[in-house]
Amino acid sequence: MTSFRSLVLLAAVLLLVSGCAAVGKNIEYQSFDPGKLENVTPGRTTAGQVVTLFGAPTQVVELSGGNAYVYERSVSKATGAYFVLISFVRYDQQYDRLVFFFNEDNVLTHYGFSLKADTSVYGLPF
Repeated sequence: MTSFRSLVLLAAVLLLVSGCAAVGKNIEYQSFDPGKLENVTPGRTTAGQVVTLFGAPTQVVELSGGNAYVYERSVSKATGAYFVLISFVRYDQQYDRLVFFFNEDNVLTHYGFSLKADTSVYGLPF
């Protein structure tokens, strides 16, 4: 009887610790070359020239007195450990963003950017 209980206990422990691990990566949208920002000059560059340099924007935002063109790229990395009763997951998503502001004549007034997509990391989920 003791060996049967030991066998059931061993099976229960093995069932609880059995599982799998997963690693994933997702990149949304095409990357853009930040070096092309050297060709952009507020007061001179037009919306058409920005589209020629960076392609179609991810989003166009209508503002009073002009528009904003938003370019966004994201990189997501995930790691996980899945067990029968519990799961541990780490998900890290970082973005590259370029935002160009144009006046009503479609001339660039100013722009800003944040380049963090390449800082997305894998890691232990606990």
